[in-house]
Amino acid sequence: QVQLVESGGGLVQPGGSLRLSCVASGIIFRDYVVGWYRQAPGNQRELVAAMRSSGSINYADSVKGRFTISRDNAKNTASLQMNSLKPEDTAVYSCVAIHTISTSRNYWGQGTQVTVSS
Repeated sequence: QVQLVESGGGLVQPGGSLRLSCVASGIIFRDYVVGWYRQAPGNQRELVAAMRSSGSINYADSVKGRFTISRDNAKNTASLQMNSLKPEDTAVYSCVAIHTISTSRNYWGQGTQVTVSS
């Protein structure tokens, strides 16, 4: 059974930092692109960052320079370090793993709430 479990969300003041983690089980992690999506109420889900095992990374323009994605294939984990957080970063953040060849094989975590507010 495939599982992706996120942790690390919470309430933080503007300008603060949070680190999200995602632990995967049941898949060969290195064969998957790992990404973080977010969805705020009333908004469409958007890709925040994605990383291939090769090290190739993509970021949404809105988070470039503030967020950093990383992964550890040996530990089946991925992280999203979020700095200089803004109220508009408030959303449910979800981890996703998408097979690099068979993209229909994709798995999602349950999501973790990030709230940026004073």
